[in-house]
Amino acid sequence: QVQLVESGGGLVQAGGSLRLSCAASGRTFSSYVMGWFRQVPGKERRFVATISWNGFTTYYADSVKGRFTISRDNAKNTVYLQMNSLKPEDTAVYYCAAAGVTPYSTYDREYDYWGQGTQVTVSS
Repeated sequence: QVQLVESGGGLVQAGGSLRLSCAASGRTFSSYVMGWFRQVPGKERRFVATISWNGFTTYYADSVKGRFTISRDNAKNTVYLQMNSLKPEDTAVYYCAAAGVTPYSTYDREYDYWGQGTQVTVSS
C-alpha cells in the first residue's frame, strides 16, 4: 500500500515556475514507477510525465517537453515535478500516481495509487 500526498500547487503568472512535490508513505516507494497527470474540470485526466523506479528513464507529454522536469529522491520517498515557462493552458489539478510496472507508463489505468491532487493556476 502506498499513500501519496501532493503539495506545491498555487497561482502563478504565465512564464513563471512552480515545483510540485509528492510525498509517499510505504516501504516500497523505490520499486514503483511514478507519474504525474493533470485534469481540467469536464475533461479527461491527461498524462504529463513519468519516471522509472531508479530515475534513469523519464518520458513527457509533448505539451510539456522541454518545460517540465520529473525527478525522484528514493531516500526521501518523494517525486517532484519542476514546471518552468508555465502557460495558462497548464492550469489544472495535478495528480501524482504510483504504478507497479516497468520501465514506465503513460496510461493512467496502469497506476495503482493516486494522490488527492493539487491545483495549479496560471494567469495570463
